[in-house]
Formats: sequence, structure tokens, C-alpha cells
Amino acid sequence: MQHERDIDHSAALLEEVNQALHGNTPLRIQGGNSKAFLGRITGGEVLDTRSHRGIVSYDPTELVITARCGTPLAELNEVLAAAQQMLPCEPPSFGADATVGGMIASGLSGPRRPWSGSVRDFVLGTRVITGLGKHLRFGGEVMKNVAGYDLSRLMAGSYGCLGVITEVSLKVLPTPRQTLSISLDMDSDRALLRLAEWAQQPLPISAACHDGQRLHLRLEGGEGSVAAAHDRLGGEVLDGGFWADLNEHRLDFFDKGQPLWRLSLPNNTPRLSLPGVQLIDWGGAQRWLKTDADAAFIRSIIEKVGGHATCYRPGVCDSPFQPLPVALMRYHHNLKQQLDPQAIFNPGRLYAEL
Repeated sequence: MQHERDIDHSAALLEEVNQALHGNTPLRIQGGNSKAFLGRITGGEVLDTRSHRGIVSYDPTELVITARCGTPLAELNEVLAAAQQMLPCEPPSFGADATVGGMIASGLSGPRRPWSGSVRDFVLGTRVITGLGKHLRFGGEVMKNVAGYDLSRLMAGSYGCLGVITEVSLKVLPTPRQTLSISLDMDSDRALLRLAEWAQQPLPISAACHDGQRLHLRLEGGEGSVAAAHDRLGGEVLDGGFWADLNEHRLDFFDKGQPLWRLSLPNNTPRLSLPGVQLIDWGGAQRWLKTDADAAFIRSIIEKVGGHATCYRPGVCDSPFQPLPVALMRYHHNLKQQLDPQAIFNPGRLYAEL
């Protein structure tokens, strides 16, 4: 599907970056700005990517789509849906203006993530404007001084700190032939135990969430396997729109109020005793916590079980993303130095040290 505003605007973006390098001017990269609430507040001159948009290539038989960074995520999903295909990682939009570049830069995945993979897993290649003033296609052009890194996938979750993503090629998959959502009456402790058991069995589960009272499951696959799983598990039929509402934080749980934390945990972590209200997602591997508790206190509990915590409300703490160990921060510094030696891209967005 061709849009009248589809245009290759990469030369203009490259020129803006080179001007910023010449003037040593920090840049704040943004598309639809729908994820602006994530990370630290960063200054700098706005580099708006939305003019560089459009589907570059798409052959449904090859299960690969290539799009420019400013392409609306809704437009990409619409093109895929017309061919009965999808982004299996279900990236959230958090607003109608979300772009493909922002999807990659934030690296956020939806309810299907534990069963299908993350955004990073579906990135096949990228084009990126680096802090060396070059527009490179990773996988085609090789930078010997960063050999050993899968640079395309490193862009996922980089929040614009490594460069300007101008184009991305993504693996896509067919939409499931049958989808059914069900709701089961059980408490969270029992739900976590059952989910651990079911993970060892050939059940077509593709999403699992406990909202504090009930366990919600999505079953996907062939008609026979979905029907058989429903017969076995029982439960009431649930409106399938629940998963989009969960993914886009439209459920009542996400109403503004107390600070919101995303807890990323190892599989089969039992229910954690934390102050506030919790919602369990990803079959237990991701939990949302609303609490006024101190960031250091929350992270001390999460670290003990091998997890990490991200704050989804601006201004609550100076480090919304989990602070890194010294050795890991050293890798981040080295990578930043290789790709953005003048540190002009989204300075401090991930961490104050970057």
C-alpha cells in the first residue's frame, strides 16, 4: 500500500546530523513521541523522523517487510493484516502517532512475547545514521571497530542513544488461523503454579495475564488444537479486545495515580510481596506494579530474584531504567564511543553516564 506522503528523506536527516556534529549540538530524536514518558528527560535540538516514511518493500511470500523509520506503526500493521500477517511480538503503540523507528528504539513487546519472541528477535537488518556522520546499512556495510556485535539488533531498545534508525527490515509471520480468549476463576498463587505446569505441555497458549482476581488466557493455532485446549482448560469466553487494552495500558489498572513500575522476572518466579497493587503478564515473567514505594526498595527485592525494574512514570526517580553493573556499563560506554563519539544522540536518555 503506497501512501501519498511516502518519501525517502534520509539525505535531509543525514544533513541535520552532520550539522549537529559540526556544531557539537545534542539531538533529541523523536518520531510520534508516544514513548516520551520512558527514560530520563533529555535536552537537545529535536530531530523529527516522521518525514522519512513509507514501506520500502514487502513480499508476503518471503515473510519480510522493510519500512522507513517515520512510517506510522498503525500503517505497517494495516499492510500486514491485509496479507493476513503480523508482527508476532505485538509492539505497543501508546498512541496513534507511534512510528516504526520508535517501535525499534524502545524495543517493547506485547502479550505474545514469551511465546513468540521480542522485537529484537524479528529485526533482520537496519539502516542507521551514526555519530560519525555516515548512513550505514548494517549487514551490508561492516564497521570493523565494532565487529562481533549484532548492530541491527542492538538498536532495539537503544532509545536513540546509538544512532538514528532510518530503515528496518523485519521478519513477520502469518496470523493464527484460530484465536480464542478465556477467563478462569483462580487466585494469583494458583495461577502462577498452573502456568508453570502448562508451560511444560503442548498447549496453544499465546498470552497469559492475571488481573488480581482472574486468570486470562489466549489460545491460538489450528481450530482443532484451540477447541481441544478450551475443552481441557474450561473457563468463560473472554472478549479478545482485552489483550489490546492490556498492551496499550487502557485497562482500569493503568489509570494514572500511583507510579507505575514494570518488573521483568525470571520464569516461574512466585508471587512477590511488594507494597501496592500488581498485575501479572507474560505468564508471570512481566509484572506491573502500582506503588509509592521507594525505587531502591523495589529494586532491592527484584534483584534478589534475578529481575529488574523500570519506572513508567516520569520524574519518580533519576534512573527509570535498572542501574547497570560496572562491567556492563563499561560495554555500553565502549559501544557509545564507537557509534556516537561526540555523544550527540539522546544524551542521558538511558542513563546519566551515557
